[in-house]
Order: sequence, then C-alpha cells, then structure tokens
Amino acid sequence: MNIKAFILFFSILLISACSLYKVDSRNTTEEYYPPKHSSADVVYLEEVNRPHTAIGTVTVNAERNKPLTDVIEKMKSEAAIIGGDAITNIQTDGSGLWKKLPAQKLVGNAYVRANFTADVVMFQ
Repeated sequence: MNIKAFILFFSILLISACSLYKVDSRNTTEEYYPPKHSSADVVYLEEVNRPHTAIGTVTVNAERNKPLTDVIEKMKSEAAIIGGDAITNIQTDGSGLWKKLPAQKLVGNAYVRANFTADVVMFQ
C-alpha cells in the first residue's frame, strides 16, 4: 500500500472513530419479553401516565454535540431488542477520561462524550 493511501485510510478512521455510538442495555427483571420487530414499535415518553413495569435500562455513549433525536433513536432500537414498549427518564453525564478534561474553547464544553441513560418500560 502506498503512503498516500495509508494516510487517507488513517485519516478516515480517525475522523469516523469520534462519531461512533456505544449502545448497551441491562435487564432489571427476570421476566422474558419478546423483542419488538422494529424501533418504530417503541416510543419515547417524557412522562409515563399509564400502568407500566420497568424492565431495564439502555445506555448510549456518544459525542455531546449529537442531536438528542439521534440518541433517542439508538435507545429505541436497543429497547426494542429487550422487548420494551417505551423509553423514559433520559439522564446524561460526562463519562470516563472526558469528564476530567477542563473546558475547551475549541469544542465549547468540558465533556466531549457523554452517557445518555433511559429506563425501558413495558405497558400493562
């Protein structure tokens, strides 16, 4: 491989590595809930006003400047896998090494990456 191709490949890898999402989920119940067919079967609710059971949590680690709508879509996809009907109660914080960095004028905030966590609920 020539040097120009290597530099191009490395530059693309470096640029795209910062925009990746890390998505994780955790069941908080021992009950089995079948997965949904798609993330469209899961809704985001700021407040749940009907009978429900909390079945887990989903966490998305992403850049803080990502639109919340993108993060919610990632959460809904993961919630569909564990069988949830809705996600609610989204919380966010800086994470890991990024949390310790001082505020940066270049990026405009102290935390470059953040964890977004939501509860996954099943309606009764």
